[in-house]
Amino acid sequence: MNAERRDDNVSHDDDPVGELSYMAASRELDGIVEFFEKSEVDVDQLVARLERATAIVDELDKRIRRTRAQVEELVPKLEAAGRSTDGADVSDGEQDDAPVEVSPGNHGQGGGSDGDTLPF
Repeated sequence: MNAERRDDNVSHDDDPVGELSYMAASRELDGIVEFFEKSEVDVDQLVARLERATAIVDELDKRIRRTRAQVEELVPKLEAAGRSTDGADVSDGEQDDAPVEVSPGNHGQGGGSDGDTLPF
């Protein structure tokens, strides 16, 4: 991601959505949802907040899709690297027969995932 994205607790309502960090954009979206959940909504801000929320949702969706594509590209490479090193450097001549599952979030530690699903 872009290192210039801002990630602090200050409101960024005027900042371009693409310049916000994922977390800052998510927090701002939460604030907009709270605005709409009020019993008395300021109609002067209604359209502007709805447009901003739409822009944030679109940006976050784009980032999630891009990240998912990157993960789907990298996981097979990690699995292939794990298979190519199975049995390498085994000093006593025995090879560990347990397969190594590599999936997002478990970093080759096995368990917790079937290896075919992503957490999002």
